[in-house]
Order: sequence, then C-alpha cells, then structure tokens
Amino acid sequence: MTRGERATEAPPPLAASTAFVLRLPAGISETDRLAVEEPLEIRIDGRAVAVTMRTPGHDEELAVGFCLSEGIPTRGARLPDDFAANTVEVDVDGPFDREAVQRKLLYVVVMRRVRQGCARSCRGFRSSRRKRPARSARPRCIATGQASRGQAAFAATGGLHATGLFDAAGSPLCVREDVGRHNAMDKVIGWAHAAGLLPLRDHPLCVSGRLSFELVQKAAVVGCPVLVAVGAPSSLAVELAQDRGITLCGFVRDGNANVYTELWRLET
Repeated sequence: MTRGERATEAPPPLAASTAFVLRLPAGISETDRLAVEEPLEIRIDGRAVAVTMRTPGHDEELAVGFCLSEGIPTRGARLPDDFAANTVEVDVDGPFDREAVQRKLLYVVVMRRVRQGCARSCRGFRSSRRKRPARSARPRCIATGQASRGQAAFAATGGLHATGLFDAAGSPLCVREDVGRHNAMDKVIGWAHAAGLLPLRDHPLCVSGRLSFELVQKAAVVGCPVLVAVGAPSSLAVELAQDRGITLCGFVRDGNANVYTELWRLET
C-alpha cells in the first residue's frame, strides 16, 4: 500500500496527529498527518518491567506479546489499578527473572547504538536463551496475501510498520501497525494469544519492512513456521531462521520472493 490509498478500516483514534508542513518546491503550506509516538510503561505486580515507544492502540496486545517474547508466562493485560496514562498492567502465570529481562532490554538499547561486536554478542544471547523453540515441521505453504487492507494508519500517515498473521491458505487473520516494527509484531502475538492460536504452528507472519534478528527471534519463540517480509533480511536473521527451522522469505513483492531458508516448506 502507498500512502493515501484507502484502507478497509479507520486508523485508531490516537494513532495519527496533525502538523503544518511546507511542501517544496511548490512552496505550499498545509496540514499533514503524522504517526503518533508515545511511551508505554509495561508493569507486572505494579512495577515497571519495560518502557517502549509505540503508536497508541492495541496496547494490551502489545504488552502481552512483548512479555511472551521475553519468556514471561502471561495470562493477559489490563489497565493498571491507578489508571495511569500510557501504562498497562500484565498478569503473569508464574515467577520470572525481572532483573534478567531488564538487563537484556538495556543491552539491546546499547547495542543498537553501539554496533561494533553486535553479531558476536547476539549469537551469544541466542544460545543462552532459557527455552529453545522446537524446529518447525509443518505443511508446505506460504502466505502470499497482502496485509495492506489493514494498514489504515499507514495510509493516513505513511509512517508506520505493520505485521500480519495469516492462516495456512494465505488469508489474513490479524494486521497490526506501529511506529516500531517490533511493537507491530508484539501486538499480533498478543492478539494470537487471546485468540488461542499459540504456538503458531500453521500460521505465517508477514512484516512490512526488513527482517532483523530480533523479529526472527520473536517468531521462533511463538513457533511461527514461515516469516515473510517485503524487505531484506539481515545475515543474523537468516542464520537464526536456519537454526530454528523457519522458512524465511524476503523481497516478497508482485509475485516474487527470495527464499533464504527451509525451502522444503514451500509449494512448487
């Protein structure tokens, strides 16, 4: 979808804002629509476990998906008891290592800014995860449908990422948008948790941008067999997909695709 095309749904009411813009070279001043970015504090037992910058909308799904991706046993999410703005309380099913989660999040923030040595450190983190997802061995299928009809906020602003969840036949089940590509996937994971679809043994995921190590890791944790993107994967994304048995496809556009791992799963 290109900006300005119609989506089937209106964007969430807090997902877009307005600003004045000078358009060059025409020299025209007019109002433009921008994607909203605000912090969301994720709490467990009334204490903050993380703060993420996100586009408002589906915040409970985002919190649940984030916690599941971090290995935190999660039942659901709700408004906090004090009704604090931009805050979600997550209900968990058991104990978890709060300090380890917070250390990992701090590490990710630092490594995104200091990229030297990142590949070696990411490999070390990958091998140290407490629970290694099982390799997927599922039907030979791939989602080729487009999630663009669910990208209402992108159509209005041009400034959001999207993740779509599909069934085995390629029909979209859920599309979520966010200023952060990781948040968009967490929202879909949270939706799938509420719908009772986890693990995603027969459900491909499609993302609107490039494929990073962290997106493949999230897909692996929830058992996704096929991960598709309209952009390119990174070297570590391909390496992790191969290790976890995920079919990884990039540059999926106009009937074309580059398949990097687990080719056996695709229909020919």
